Amino acid sequence: MTSQAVKIGICGLGTVGSGTFKVLRRNAEAISARAQADIDIALVGARRDNPDCPLGDTPVSRDIFAVARDPQVQVLVELIGGTTVAKELVEEALANGKHVVTANKALIAEFGNELFALAEQHGVVIRYEAAVAGGIPIIKALREGLAGNRVEWLAGIINGTGNFILSEMRDKGRDFAEVLTEAQALGYAEADPTFDVEGIDAAHKLVILASLAFGMPLQFSSVYTEGIARVTPDDVEYAEELGYRIKHLGVAKQGDEGVELRVHPTLIPEARLLANVNGVKNAVLVEGDAVGPTLYYGAGAGAEPTASAVVADIVDLARELSAGQVCRVPALGFATARLKDLPVLPMEAVVTPWYLRMEAEDKPGVLSSITSIFSEHGISIEALIQKAPAAGETRVPLIMLTNAAAQGNMDEAVATIEALDSVSGEVARIRVEDLDG
Repeated sequence: MTSQAVKIGICGLGTVGSGTFKVLRRNAEAISARAQADIDIALVGARRDNPDCPLGDTPVSRDIFAVARDPQVQVLVELIGGTTVAKELVEEALANGKHVVTANKALIAEFGNELFALAEQHGVVIRYEAAVAGGIPIIKALREGLAGNRVEWLAGIINGTGNFILSEMRDKGRDFAEVLTEAQALGYAEADPTFDVEGIDAAHKLVILASLAFGMPLQFSSVYTEGIARVTPDDVEYAEELGYRIKHLGVAKQGDEGVELRVHPTLIPEARLLANVNGVKNAVLVEGDAVGPTLYYGAGAGAEPTASAVVADIVDLARELSAGQVCRVPALGFATARLKDLPVLPMEAVVTPWYLRMEAEDKPGVLSSITSIFSEHGISIEALIQKAPAAGETRVPLIMLTNAAAQGNMDEAVATIEALDSVSGEVARIRVEDLDG
């Protein structure tokens, strides 16, 4: 233990900020031992008090930028969220020579390239373990534990709200809207759930993981996102009948033609570990050329799980500061000059198997005409479920699994099928991933 404490400033006393404060105080002795230095919360920047987090005699400033300017603060912990004030705060902290720890995935995903460059310019570092998958140490795994591997692909359940909704739909046969309302009541989903259910939150996290895995600059604008609002209880039931489960996945793959960056509902074989991650839990599966598949599972959100990751970054920095040398590992695992400007594959060229559901006339020749259209586009049917019509109905649901096909070919085939008089409405489509590492 050094005689001189490492002084940090925490900005934000919301869910994660208060959780971080409590963990640092409750586990102070163990944290100090691991950091080889005492960690002193020198200043808290918060525009209002949190009655669930009494600060005792810790100094508080209502001006969060005072933390970035305070000469005694060595590490600024940004936990206010958003990408406007938070960005200005981090920029000021870096310009004042302070290291930064953040849990802000949107900030890193959208502005990380320029913030990392600014940190390098001022000789400081940004740590962001808590920005992806809460308490799961996936950033350290990719940047350090798997450093000897060429990462082939990764796939993750990286939004707990979406996973909770799909788990409830499967377990209890409920529809999306009903479960979303419950998720909001439980605090799993925001009043405006768009970021969660439309895949934006997962896209923020995926681009960070992909940049670490493949050594490429952050490219948030290139991530394809598709939400789960159109997944029906029937889709969940048919997927089970075919031996699959539906999960909202973030997928990143590196191929000869470029990198795939996509977030969408996905059928996964029910025997896969990832298919059995339920509720609000997160999990990330990474395939490395040397180690093979590795799975990282745990709490992806919440006050103390996320605080666990924040404190881990603080401990790393405190250990290095106490030793007099901060390890300036590049933020994305590669020196900026060595980052590869890899092209992102357009979705039309992405190849996967497909699950399809449509309503068709129950009469001879209809199925034959549909399969002929698929055949003309190089798509074959691997499995088929045809249900009997309900009493008084003349249309039946057709459920198909296809072989691997490029999205462009599938788009053309489905457009032709939807134009048939014998098919009503839109054809539901969900991609399929085997995830067999």
